[in-house]
Amino acid sequence: MQVLLYHIFLVLFRLTILAASPFYKKANRWREGRKGVMEYLRTHIRSDDKVIWMHCASLGEFEQGRPLLESLRSHYPAYRILLTFFSPSGYEVQKNYAGADWVCYLPLDGPRTAKQFLSLTHPTLVIFVKYEFWFFYLKKLFYQQIPLLLVSALFREDMNFFKWYGSLSKKMLGRFQHLFLQNNSSLLLTKRLGVRHISSVAGDTRFDRVLAIASNALPIEGIEEFTSQQPLLVAGSTWPEDEKALHEALQEPQLASLKLIIAPHELSDAHVKTIKELFGEAVCYSEWNKERPAPRVMIMDNYGMLSRLYRHATIAYVGGGLHRPGIHNTLEAAVYSIPVLFGPHYKKHAEAQALIEEKGAFSFDPGTDSDTLSTLLTQLLLHPDQRHQAGQRAGAYVRLQAGATQRILDYIQENRLLTN
Repeated sequence: MQVLLYHIFLVLFRLTILAASPFYKKANRWREGRKGVMEYLRTHIRSDDKVIWMHCASLGEFEQGRPLLESLRSHYPAYRILLTFFSPSGYEVQKNYAGADWVCYLPLDGPRTAKQFLSLTHPTLVIFVKYEFWFFYLKKLFYQQIPLLLVSALFREDMNFFKWYGSLSKKMLGRFQHLFLQNNSSLLLTKRLGVRHISSVAGDTRFDRVLAIASNALPIEGIEEFTSQQPLLVAGSTWPEDEKALHEALQEPQLASLKLIIAPHELSDAHVKTIKELFGEAVCYSEWNKERPAPRVMIMDNYGMLSRLYRHATIAYVGGGLHRPGIHNTLEAAVYSIPVLFGPHYKKHAEAQALIEEKGAFSFDPGTDSDTLSTLLTQLLLHPDQRHQAGQRAGAYVRLQAGATQRILDYIQENRLLTN
């Protein structure tokens, strides 16, 4: 019955994408991007290629999997890397990623599709990152006895596995050879799922990724001129509600010296226009002339610069915690030993909770009179010692969590899943 419902879900999903594609760019990219994928694989992957396949749902999961992928390429140069994405937001940004030999969309699941895909790619090792459970792909991999790993996995009691309808999801977990978990609370939950014997805590590979980025991050041209030695608030991955909260907070007179750079989550012309209208004097990074007086607010209108931008910040704001399912990547900011601020919707993010417990991050709720964004910013700006201590705690937390990539690599080597 569960498999039949899954079949129906796949049909409905495909029909929904088809109906939405004329009206929504993302849906159209999802559909158009999958055309010709099988032919691409047929013409590019040879029968004698030794293939490692890594699958990521989107860009965030790619950033988690990237340290492991690059370590595998370094340790096993005889193997070639296939990287697949489910979402356009991952594929469109990383379709030219040089660390993989082939980058493409993952065709929508199905018994024939999974069989054809695996026949063309014939992977030696398969790695799924964090989430993404596709029944027929996992089933075919299991029966073909191809080693399958799940890395940086995180389990919570509100997930499908623990619902009355979660039996198929639990069955899919049993297809993996090993589950590498982010934390001990996830490990405890694997007992209820019946997969404790194939699970271990390795940590979150994102810590390795942000540490590597920070160690190689170069200054961004023009930012020091923009700040003019004034304190800087970098707001990353913001949505319209974040920008409204920031605009309201910056009306506080005690924050008059604070400069702001906004790096929106969605960089559309319409969104940039809205930000400019909201802040009035805001200028885009690509348009700013250093010869002119620097405005108070800048919009970072280039993708891929946020992780480097945080190195210039006095304080970081991470968007997505206001009226959204959850905040974006807090580690990209915390790694630079600066305090991190975000909205109240962070409970599903273990690293955000940990940063708050370590007093390296602070959450605000616009619906309350205390702990507002302007209050937190004022407190941190006017008390340098407190700001420094919070930043040091944030950076120390990130450094202490490093090592997940090496633990997974050790397992692969010890179990001889790949050979040189």
